[in-house]
Amino acid sequence: YINNTFLKYSVITRIYQEHMQAHTSTTMLEANLALYNLYSIEDNDAAKKIVESAKILKSESFQAQNDPAYLQIRPRFDPRSIIEVRISMLQHQGFIYFFLQGPNSGVLLLDEKIKPYRAWNLLYAYLVIISSITISYILIFLRLRPLGKLRKKIRDFGAGKMQTSFKMRGQDEIAVIANELENTRQKIRNLIESRTLFMRNIMHELKTPIAKGRISAEMLESGKQKERFNRIFLRMESLINEFAMVEEVSTGFSHASCEEFRLIDIIDGAIDLAMVEESKVSQDVDAKLKVTADFNLFSTAIKNMIDNAMKYSPDKHIKISTQEGEIWFESRGERLKHPLAYYVQPFTKDENSRDSFGLGLYLVDAILHAHDMTLAYEYLEEGINRFIFEPIRK
Repeated sequence: YINNTFLKYSVITRIYQEHMQAHTSTTMLEANLALYNLYSIEDNDAAKKIVESAKILKSESFQAQNDPAYLQIRPRFDPRSIIEVRISMLQHQGFIYFFLQGPNSGVLLLDEKIKPYRAWNLLYAYLVIISSITISYILIFLRLRPLGKLRKKIRDFGAGKMQTSFKMRGQDEIAVIANELENTRQKIRNLIESRTLFMRNIMHELKTPIAKGRISAEMLESGKQKERFNRIFLRMESLINEFAMVEEVSTGFSHASCEEFRLIDIIDGAIDLAMVEESKVSQDVDAKLKVTADFNLFSTAIKNMIDNAMKYSPDKHIKISTQEGEIWFESRGERLKHPLAYYVQPFTKDENSRDSFGLGLYLVDAILHAHDMTLAYEYLEEGINRFIFEPIRK
């Protein structure tokens, strides 16, 4: 503070040097000093008293050229052309003074604009700055607070909570974006409801003729034809049920429906759904191991893995085990001819095969993604296909 204030001495010396070089009047000199709120103390006794009792804040010497009479308002002649001049910044009774002192005389100037440094001034400045920052922070926080709420709602909506409302009052940018999201949510909801209603109507209309077809097939006398038609109708009914399951996973699944179950209970439920003998399924699973899942959906995913093993494994056997949070399904058979991504598409089939894989692995993949898991595959040298349910690493 003192150093910055003391820089004003350069203005004072420049004004005096111009005054001496141009030989301007005393009135002009005082007018130039007044522009910088500097006023000469005319009373010599008062000036002397101030100089003697004032506190020196800073002092500096320099050499000046020209007549040294410029050191006072009423010039006095001195034949020397170069003199040593000292300028001091003084503090006295709450005022700041600049004292120019030459060899024979001096000038005392009062600076009416600059007040001396006081601790409370600095404290006041700090309080103003801190208050401004605090108020700015509060205002910014209040402005951005709706953004945090909007982020939470978007996360809930992405997790399957379709009833989440984005509607927000106001005309600011966040409110405009939130209301646009609400309009989009309504459109998505209407599309989902229309799609669900359409699928339900189709499945209902298909199930009725399938049921009638199965009844009619039971009336056939030929056992071969009867068995063939029953297999066809069972296949159609299975596809419809899988379509319904896919619809549930893709549009209506919510983590709120997930509960904690023992894995062996889910596997037992899958074996019942697959309608296979328990001897066909080997288990190496800790009886205390629990998973958080939708029981019906997760048991359906395991049931589809059992179905694949029964269909493509030469020994019609599958082993289910766990390893570090993963669920392994191992069965003998040939290596997959395509990457796993090919088989998780609906109705894909291998070359030279008349039967497609249907929706089995496609449904498994959809169910796993709904449970934050993914399907992986590896082929072991022993001629074993290993499919893995593994958690998605976040």
